[in-house]
Amino acid sequence: MEKKKCPQCKNLILKTSPTCLYCGRPNKFITKEYVNKKWNKDNSKNVFDYIFINKYIVFFLILIFTIFIIKFS
Repeated sequence: MEKKKCPQCKNLILKTSPTCLYCGRPNKFITKEYVNKKWNKDNSKNVFDYIFINKYIVFFLILIFTIFIIKFS
């Protein structure tokens, strides 16, 4: 990981860190777009529906598999 000196307190911090760990000075110019891009990644997906649909698919696959085993054994 690459490090750089904080311009305010002169301690070494990572280039990817959003703020200095020692003095709290922002490492990057934080705007509304930066915050939205950083924290609102999964807002376009409905996670509950995705999990709910996958549970039904797994249930039906297991049901079909058991019927297939019972029928052909």
